[in-house]
Amino acid sequence: MLSSVYAPKDFKRLYAAGDIVARCFDYISSNIKAGISTGEIDRIVAEFLKANGAKSSDLGYYGYPKHICTSVNDVIVHGIPRDDVILKDGDIVNVDLTAEYKGFHGDASRMFMIGNVSSKARELVQTCQDALNSAIAICAPGVPLSEIGKTIEAVVNPHGFSISREFVGHGIGKVMHDEPQIYHFYDKKWDKIKMVPGLVFTIEPMINTGRPESKIDSDGWTARTVDGGLSAQWEHTIGITEDGAVIFTEVLN
Repeated sequence: MLSSVYAPKDFKRLYAAGDIVARCFDYISSNIKAGISTGEIDRIVAEFLKANGAKSSDLGYYGYPKHICTSVNDVIVHGIPRDDVILKDGDIVNVDLTAEYKGFHGDASRMFMIGNVSSKARELVQTCQDALNSAIAICAPGVPLSEIGKTIEAVVNPHGFSISREFVGHGIGKVMHDEPQIYHFYDKKWDKIKMVPGLVFTIEPMINTGRPESKIDSDGWTARTVDGGLSAQWEHTIGITEDGAVIFTEVLN
C-alpha cells in the first residue's frame, strides 16, 4: 500500500497550498537580482507566507534555521539563506519553498539566472526544467515509478550533465516528506511500483555540469558538488488522477 494517497476532497486543499507556493514565487521573482542577499529573500518569503495564512514547512524541520533553501551555483540543495551571501551577475540560484496551509503542504523550487549568465549555465537550467516537465508528462495511473527516472535520464544524458543520486523526490500531503521516494535516475526496483489515482509526490531533479556526488558544508545542510561544477534543480508537487497528472504548485485561475 502506497503512502501519500489522497481523496479528491484533499486535492482541493493541496491545490490551495500549492497556489500559495506558486504565488509566493511570483511575488519574490522581481527581487531576485544582483545585490540582494539570500537572507533578504528568506525574509520576503516569510512575510508573504504570514500575510497569506501559511507557514514555512522548512523552518525548524530537524533544526533547519530558515524558511526556504537558497542554493547558489555549485550548491546542489539545502543552501541556508544568509545575509553575507549576495547574489551577483552571472550567478544561478535555486529557491526551494515548502509551505503548509490548513494542514497540507505544497513544495516547489525554481531556478533564477542573475544577469549575464554563461551559455553552459543556461543550458543546465533549461535542461533541468525540460527534464522535470518531461517526467510530469508521463505520469498516469499504472505507470511504474521507475519511468520518472528513465525519462529524466533521456533528457539529461545527451547534454553530458550528471544527475544527483543522493537526493530524491518524495510523497507529500499532510506531512512534508513521505513515501514513496522518487528517484531521478532509472532503478529497476521501482519497475513493479505503479502510480495510482490519488498518489501525491514531488519530482525535483538535481543535475550538475560535472560529477554527481556531493559534499556537505560544516553547517550540516548545504550540499555542494564535489568538483565545484554548477548545479540546477526544478520541482513541482503533482497528483495522479484517473486521466494523468495535475500540478498543484501552479497559480490557480
